[in-house]
Amino acid sequence: RSAASRCHECPWQRLERLREEVPDVPFQMLLRGANAVGYTNYPDNLVYRFCKQAAASGIDVFRVFDSLNYLENLKLGIEAAGEAGGFVEAAICYTGDITDPSKGKYTLDYYLEYARQLAQLGVHSIAIKDMAGLLKPRAAALLVGAIRKELPDMLIHVHSHDTAGNSLASMLSAAEAGADVVDVAIDSMSGITSQPSLGALAAATAGSELDIGVRPQDLEPLNSYWEQVRSLYAPFESGQLSGSSDVYRNEIPGGQYTNLLFQASQLGLGDQWVEVKRKYAQANLLLGDIPKVTPSSKVVGDLAQLMVAQKLEPDQLIEQAESLAFPDSVVSYFQGGIGLPPGGFPEPLRSKVLKGRSLEDGRAAYDGRPGATMKPYDFDKELGLLQASYPSNKGERDALSYALYPQVFRDWQEHRAVYGEVEALPTEAFLHPMAVGDEVEFATEPGRSWIVKLVSVPKPDENGQTQVIMELNGERWFVPVTDNSVQSATAREKAGGSPGSVGSPMPGVVVDVKVKPGDTIREGEPLVVLSAMKMETAIPAPASGVVER
Repeated sequence: RSAASRCHECPWQRLERLREEVPDVPFQMLLRGANAVGYTNYPDNLVYRFCKQAAASGIDVFRVFDSLNYLENLKLGIEAAGEAGGFVEAAICYTGDITDPSKGKYTLDYYLEYARQLAQLGVHSIAIKDMAGLLKPRAAALLVGAIRKELPDMLIHVHSHDTAGNSLASMLSAAEAGADVVDVAIDSMSGITSQPSLGALAAATAGSELDIGVRPQDLEPLNSYWEQVRSLYAPFESGQLSGSSDVYRNEIPGGQYTNLLFQASQLGLGDQWVEVKRKYAQANLLLGDIPKVTPSSKVVGDLAQLMVAQKLEPDQLIEQAESLAFPDSVVSYFQGGIGLPPGGFPEPLRSKVLKGRSLEDGRAAYDGRPGATMKPYDFDKELGLLQASYPSNKGERDALSYALYPQVFRDWQEHRAVYGEVEALPTEAFLHPMAVGDEVEFATEPGRSWIVKLVSVPKPDENGQTQVIMELNGERWFVPVTDNSVQSATAREKAGGSPGSVGSPMPGVVVDVKVKPGDTIREGEPLVVLSAMKMETAIPAPASGVVER
């Protein structure tokens, strides 16, 4: 998704190029079970087709997980990855604290039973996926030791995040208890919400039975290289400067922590970050105290931001649930759209959220695994439509990209139609505008290179048009460009407090309008869809009546 939406390039092509450059190192990917690499369930044949293409393009190891530890969803991903010929690593999503009896349902016995079920599915290895860095050193020793005793021949892989600063100690405890593999990161990319440091692990195990055979001096050139690469992306850093041990209370996953911090700032909630974290913990409990990893973590984050934006306490949210404009992800969760959570859905919140909100086929919610009742994806039909709309598409690979992320694919194709294949650009030129006098050299294919120089940027006219002057391999070009900063300000009517006036619960962009003037609607029917930082919310009608404007 990020390759197409942020880098504007083909994700399959990127993978295949990496495979060519690195032919003898296993590549691993995360497969979200029946959710594939998306935020929802997909038809079974689409998941199988995706895994087949992923293996063909260069993936060796499929770490398969389900965000709710819902075994039925996980089975599909395991079967699809296995049929594609991949090494199948099934993951246990860890949450809670097995050393604290007050944490409730996530006990040592819960995880042991889940590990037994995964082993019975014939997986090649089991991963303990600790998304938020909640696995404390003593818990790591207990959990890994118990699984090793129960499954003596199973390869055990442990993954964690260093948000609280405890992760290196946990990885050492896991290794001493019998883990075969632990995840670390190169020093310049490690720590905080990333993984613990590879150099620190190498130093801590040097000379012991766990010595990983990596010398600190061998890491120096790699660290230096990745420090320079990271500096190019400095504008995209979240601003987080240190670890945060309050993760043991809010349980925000490392992969979501910095995104949530950025999203909160974009929604005008940056000065309420402490409150966002508090609401995240409350939202998790409202949803039933669930494992939190994409896509379930998105559900918790969306609900938390709604609670902050509307200043809702848990009891108020439950009381007003029938009329609140919940994010689509929250409604889908209660409909069983991503599976069933451990212990079931919480009541009465679920019944209130689903009142008047049904699936497209009229059912109130899914019965069991959502993908089991979905029609197979018609690849032949969709590929034909895709070729008609985008003649330059690359067949099977693009068809899969479109099937998984249709809007992302369309946006990427529109960007490519305007700017061409930008993947050839150096990182600096891609991320930062050229200044007058700058030169950039790049190759589009072996033996075909270009030197581009920005000569002049004249002032735009009243319509925002300008002729940018550039040199391409010494030849001068005049390129018409629209300066989007030249816009006329248009005042828009603000929703008032009168009956029938429809306001927005938070800042965002209207991405879909469900009604038109003259339509007769009932209270609670969706009027528009608001999008804000990957969170879509259907805004309901506050009253029954006729749409005026």
